[in-house]
Amino acid sequence: MDILEKAVPFYGVLINIIGFGLMGIDKQKARKHQWRISEKTLFLTALLFGSLGTWAGMYVFHHKTKHWYFVIGMPLILAVQVMILIMLFRWM
Repeated sequence: MDILEKAVPFYGVLINIIGFGLMGIDKQKARKHQWRISEKTLFLTALLFGSLGTWAGMYVFHHKTKHWYFVIGMPLILAVQVMILIMLFRWM
């Protein structure tokens, strides 16, 4: 097994843990009226293949669930990423 075959799943798990964690941290900061994680950062994490963790964090922490662009955007990003992964695995 070459390094890429090990690195890709590791990256996928790591970026989703980061996305999940960012949602939890931002929710905690919102409750304390502290400096917040920008929405750009949350979406960037999702776009970097952390959409599943970010989306899960939305609902576990009940955070950003009233913002239509998160409610629609996160599952949409996830769906596109799943399609990309399906196409990549078909070519391998």
